[in-house]
Amino acid sequence: MILLLTGLGVLLATGLVALPWRDGLRAGRVAAAGSVLGCGLVTVPAVRALVGWDTPALDLPWPVPLGSFSLGIDALSGFFVLVVALLGALAAVYGVGYLAHAAGHRRLGVPWCLYNLLLACMLVVVTARDGVLFLVAWEVMSLASFFLVTFEDEREEVREAGWTYLLATHLGTAFLLALFLVLAQGGSLRFDTFRELPSPLASVAFLLAVVGFGTKAGFWPLHVWLPEAHPAAPSHVSAVMSGVMLKTGIYGLLRVLTVLGPPPRWWGWLLVGIGVTSGLLGVLSALAQRDLKRILAYSSVENIGLVALGAGLGVLGLAFDLPVMAALGFAGALLHVLNHAVFKGLLFLGAGAVLHATGTRDIERLGGLLRRVPSTAHAFLVGSAAISGLPPFNGFVSELLILLAALAGVSERAGGVAVPATIAVAALGLVGGLAAACFARAFGVVFLGVPRQGLDREPAEATPAGMRLAMATLAGLCVAIGLGSSYLVPRLVPAVGELTGLTREELLTVLGWDVGRILLAVGLVGAAFGLVALLLARLRARMLRMREVGSSPTWDCGYAAPTARMQYTASSFARPIVELFSLVLHTRIDEVRPVGMLPSGARLQTRAPDVAEAHGFRPAFVAVARLSERLHVLQQGRVQVYVLYIALALLVLLVWQLGLGR
Repeated sequence: MILLLTGLGVLLATGLVALPWRDGLRAGRVAAAGSVLGCGLVTVPAVRALVGWDTPALDLPWPVPLGSFSLGIDALSGFFVLVVALLGALAAVYGVGYLAHAAGHRRLGVPWCLYNLLLACMLVVVTARDGVLFLVAWEVMSLASFFLVTFEDEREEVREAGWTYLLATHLGTAFLLALFLVLAQGGSLRFDTFRELPSPLASVAFLLAVVGFGTKAGFWPLHVWLPEAHPAAPSHVSAVMSGVMLKTGIYGLLRVLTVLGPPPRWWGWLLVGIGVTSGLLGVLSALAQRDLKRILAYSSVENIGLVALGAGLGVLGLAFDLPVMAALGFAGALLHVLNHAVFKGLLFLGAGAVLHATGTRDIERLGGLLRRVPSTAHAFLVGSAAISGLPPFNGFVSELLILLAALAGVSERAGGVAVPATIAVAALGLVGGLAAACFARAFGVVFLGVPRQGLDREPAEATPAGMRLAMATLAGLCVAIGLGSSYLVPRLVPAVGELTGLTREELLTVLGWDVGRILLAVGLVGAAFGLVALLLARLRARMLRMREVGSSPTWDCGYAAPTARMQYTASSFARPIVELFSLVLHTRIDEVRPVGMLPSGARLQTRAPDVAEAHGFRPAFVAVARLSERLHVLQQGRVQVYVLYIALALLVLLVWQLGLGR
């Protein structure tokens, strides 16, 4: 635990050192160096815990009512510490050059201090062993991320996104306060004092956890802050928020499951339902967007849904006493937590590099960037293939584990597990196909073809080496995890054991032998295809080395010189799918068809409003605002009236206390 405290101290100390500096580049280098060093230090105890070694807990006195400064790392915490440290360090390296370019005349000491504070708080959240400490770290994490989201607060849409995020996160915190009050039946908020609750009370605690942690994780329909906050934040902050901070909600939900006792069957049904709904509506909403970072934000809802789906299948496995299904479900959920952090972090960093090169996130204005920013394009292509679940990349492996868990449930005769498992199989196939279409659209429209409209600047590759290094590292991890999954998945056994209660031998039989053979075959076939592709590329380069290579237009269906107006737009690419699901998306189509033999122009634009926001949250917020206006009469602006309110409140409390005494 000394290394954990030292890592936290390094993060906070370097953030404070960077705070007063006006020179953004120097502040970024100091804070990023602290991020890399601090994250490197905390990985040591995390790895020790993940391989099953005992790590002593830290318990220090803390002058806070009902609380103590108690930290601990078990296998589950160690896994999430590694995820936070990995992406947090790489995003910091990327952010040095990116933020210095995007800042203009702003002072960067403050956002870098907040960034390191955010990393430190996330590490405390996943290692806290006391409810008060957990909630304090949770709240500071939320506030630090709020100020990072509003970095460009001179823009109205950024301010609105910040307030939406702040409102959503505090709504979730209110449910977490109620959750810990339910868990603290013995009068203590220390995690080791939590005991198995009676069935009705345990179900209340589970529902509070789903809403409280699900708001942070981005479960549909609690996701409304994601598509607003992620595009507003700097790209390296968006990568951390989507790739890591959302996972603190997943961690909290999984941690609560470990203390509530044997789960009822409907808990698994609920999580499977949330996973299917979030996965389908998230990817469909992503297909209808034209802002590159909003596409990635809605895609986060989809992938969090896949994590919830895996966890739900794991809970069903426990409820129906199906150890294979439980092990595969939770292993798939945990591995997808890591994989999503890697490929979604890569995609957000790639989106930032596109913004750095072109000055816009509107994919309708982009095109033909493959030749101008090749390293960004290739990194984004790897991330797109990984998030689409294509072999041999990492996204395929975790989705395969979740699919195997669902198939294990389908093979059972009990309808209570076979029906949701069958729904999960169908949802995985549909979500995978839609995700492939979504990112074929994103990559094709942005990087292929020819430029569509004039940009504010001539596109150029991201010059800071740190930006390219971070993207290349994450792209390499997408490949390495996919090829080496047969080695990685058995390393999840201690963390899966924390969630399932199964013995190491039982888990190794499933994850190390039965599934290991499948994953080894996937890795070998993927490596063979990669080697063949590399050899063919080298052979082609050698054959062309001594020849003159030129380029000329193809027949191109009679168009020898196609223009940008002749290629598919993002709206036209997505229109068949968007129209197919128009009843779900409430799609609005703005279309002007060509008329006559020589039409003057045509236009097509599809817009899909967020259903949860438009038909749920926005009407509720409007109703609350109207009620607040009616209650405004209570706010007189006179001290005497406020003193009267206090006196009346004290009188009511006194009467209530006397009544209880009787």
